[in-house]
Amino acid sequence: MTEIFTDLIGTLAIILVITEILSGSQLYKRIGAKSIWQQYAVTGIVGGLFGIYANLTGIEYNGAMITVRDTGPMIAGYIAGPFGGIIAGIICGIHRYFMGGITATACIAATCLIGFFSGFYFENRKGEKIQVWKAFWLGASLEMFHLLMVLLIVQPFDTALDIVTTIAIPFILVNALGFSIMIAVLYFIDQQKKMVAESGRVDAELETAKTIQRSLLPPINEEYPSKHADYKFDIAAYMEPAKKVGGDFYDFFFVGHHRFAFLIADVSGKGIPAALFMSTAKMTLQNSLRDFRSLQEAVQMANENLCTNNEAGMFVTAWIGMLDLNDMSLKYVSAGHNPPIMVHDGKAEYMSFKKSFILAGMEGTAYNENTIQLSKGDVIYLYTDGVSEASDKNNELFGEERLLKCLNKARDGSPDDIIRAVNKDVDKFVAGYEQFDDITMLAIKIK
Repeated sequence: MTEIFTDLIGTLAIILVITEILSGSQLYKRIGAKSIWQQYAVTGIVGGLFGIYANLTGIEYNGAMITVRDTGPMIAGYIAGPFGGIIAGIICGIHRYFMGGITATACIAATCLIGFFSGFYFENRKGEKIQVWKAFWLGASLEMFHLLMVLLIVQPFDTALDIVTTIAIPFILVNALGFSIMIAVLYFIDQQKKMVAESGRVDAELETAKTIQRSLLPPINEEYPSKHADYKFDIAAYMEPAKKVGGDFYDFFFVGHHRFAFLIADVSGKGIPAALFMSTAKMTLQNSLRDFRSLQEAVQMANENLCTNNEAGMFVTAWIGMLDLNDMSLKYVSAGHNPPIMVHDGKAEYMSFKKSFILAGMEGTAYNENTIQLSKGDVIYLYTDGVSEASDKNNELFGEERLLKCLNKARDGSPDDIIRAVNKDVDKFVAGYEQFDDITMLAIKIK
């Protein structure tokens, strides 16, 4: 009995390896996917070849051939239904018949019927997750049926009974075990393929979402008014989400003929939820800033609207400025956001003011409106905490001091130059370490 176990398990191991290779084979998928009948044929032939290999490596005992042949038709039935199982059973059954022996007739009948029964069983359970223990008991039942066929067909009965009682335990256990392992392997590979396909689909959707999100941000090109030499200010902006999409955003637009609104904001969280709330926050702020003359009232109304139906409990930090182009006065509100850096008289310093509460945090919040006077050469640099909290491999933060030094070095440059300088310093600091937060910047310079 030990010899039977060893031989059957050795053959089974080789078949399992081949099964795993074939299940991921592009050639097999191309052939089998052309039509359902070609799938039946290809699967049946492969299952039949497994059975033939098992025949050739089996153990002869008292005129019988002890093999794991039945696993071929069983697997063919699992993959391609009754037709695939029967084709595999016929192929390896005929081969077994011509090998001769007193069990040849019983084996060809049993093998064909086992392929059919296996296929019929799984055909009626398409879409179900087949549990390993169920596959084991199905395999064991089919092998008991095989031994019953031997008892019914093989003569003399005493010889049939001797064969069955001698081989029953290893024959049933190894075939059932092999079948259940194959089912588990095939199911695992199938799930991996689905996960890869789903991952590819999600990646494609995220790329589309990224494109859509970027299209929501205002473009800056040569046609933008601030790029004209006679305009009163120059502006530049940058955004790079930590994931495909993120919650940071910036915005700028004219309100009437002589007022220019610009802002930067950071939504709590990352990824798709933050991106969805970002689009809502952006449109809400823009509509409020256009509808209300007072900046303070506009921000308060935006907060009320964002608090409504905010079941996810998300919030936004934002810095919102309104520049009057007639006298270059700047009114601004900070809703819990990082203080901007202002370059004035050739020196960069953090702006000092009293912050107000975040947006979407609590209804009825009052917001402080501040006013400063800008002059030629002044720069307002806005950023999200993805800049100051960028970290290196030792988890050290880039920090506000490094950011201020960078602005002091680049203070005479254009808004584009300033943003490039910050990006360069941050990249040098993190030295390729993974970006954990969205990075967004906006700079405006008075001409």
